[in-house]
Amino acid sequence: MQRKLCLFTLGGLIALFSTSVFAAEAPLDLTRTSVGIFAVIVFVVAYLLVMGEEYLHLRKSKPVLVAAGIIWVAIGWTYINHDIPGLTEEAFRHNLLEYAELLLFLLVAMTYINAMEERGLFDALRVWMVRKGFSYQSLFWLTGWLAFFISPVADNLTTALLMCAVVIKVGEGDKRFINLCCINIVVAANAGGAFSPFGDITTLMVWQAGIIKFNEFFILFIPAVLNYLVPAIVMSFYIEKRRPAAVYENTVLKRGAFRIVLLFLLTVATAVACHSLLNLPPVLGMMTGLGYLQFFGYYLRQTLPSSLARKRVMAEKRGDEEALKRLGSVVPFDVFSRVARAEWDTLLFFYGVVMCVGGLGFMGYLALVSEVLYGGWDAVYANIALGVVSAVVDNIPVMFAVLTMEPEMSHGNWLLITLTAGVGGSLLSVGSAAGVALMGQARGMYTFFGHLKWTPVIFLGYVVSILAHLWLNADSFKVFG
Repeated sequence: MQRKLCLFTLGGLIALFSTSVFAAEAPLDLTRTSVGIFAVIVFVVAYLLVMGEEYLHLRKSKPVLVAAGIIWVAIGWTYINHDIPGLTEEAFRHNLLEYAELLLFLLVAMTYINAMEERGLFDALRVWMVRKGFSYQSLFWLTGWLAFFISPVADNLTTALLMCAVVIKVGEGDKRFINLCCINIVVAANAGGAFSPFGDITTLMVWQAGIIKFNEFFILFIPAVLNYLVPAIVMSFYIEKRRPAAVYENTVLKRGAFRIVLLFLLTVATAVACHSLLNLPPVLGMMTGLGYLQFFGYYLRQTLPSSLARKRVMAEKRGDEEALKRLGSVVPFDVFSRVARAEWDTLLFFYGVVMCVGGLGFMGYLALVSEVLYGGWDAVYANIALGVVSAVVDNIPVMFAVLTMEPEMSHGNWLLITLTAGVGGSLLSVGSAAGVALMGQARGMYTFFGHLKWTPVIFLGYVVSILAHLWLNADSFKVFG
């Protein structure tokens, strides 16, 4: 019952309208009609444009936003002609509600990450690694492990960009080294995000759906480690054993940096408590946490003049002209400027995907795919195949499609699709947001074909992680939701 209350899917909608109360207005099967085929073509064209983002320089949100509008207009027009307009409105609202919950959740998380970045936390981490003058091999492992352990708390995109900045800074233009490090970072960030509800949008979707509890994700830790470790060990043998020149750079943590980290942890705890203890959506806890940050921002602004005066006196006593100059350019902390810096292209892309897939599901295509995959195949093989598909098609629509199909699967299989959809994107550079972003950041050094060369090794890690989950968590395959 809890699962049904938490997850508003088209599968649930179709089931609702198939009851005797609304038996006269059942959704139409449009899978074999010209309207349905047209909708599929629109979605495929939009996704081809998304996949060509690197070459077209067209933001990925644009084609799916237009495609979502076209698909739902086609649905509305069809239902108007059949004189049953009410079903389309309800279906659209259910999909919109599901998106709204995830949007607000992600918006708060991104705001906190942006606040930490503005306070200088990530710059301080980068400068520390650069100053240490690690060898190339040490830097390869350090950036990989940091990406793996930061991405469960932050998101894999932000984590990958941070680590890539370090690699480019000390890589001295060595294309081979930078390419290997970027591949390692992408694999690590995606693997690290797979065992945490906050590490990736797909894990967040599964948790918010009420299918897997917060603590149950952590049994994927060892499979996720193996997914990262197997290809990393192989690639490490191809890293030169030399030490780059140390680069010195100064950075100063701004006031309240560590307190914002504590507030973020408190926000996460609030979201978990709302969901686990009160059976309320996690977004309630996250929005409450945004209130924490707003109050703290108010405190920082109110106490800024006295803080600057105190620091200015200390700098004058030391004769620190650089510090005095820096204090003269301090800008008050503003929460809403952090909200504005959220990754809106990703959030709008997510809207387009949810509405496109929701529209195709309402037409009957997801039920058809579910029958083919989960009716004709064993769920384990279906979930492994979908993980490979996520290397080409973004894992967000893959996971949303599975949630909408709502196949009858054990907990072990739900964890398996969470794992495979999360790490399957590492097989290609275009298979995850982290990979696409790094191709832009390390343009000319980290490339599609440079990543493709190591796909067999990454696939080996993919297989090992699946086998580890099937073996270590065998008992979870006996438990059904």
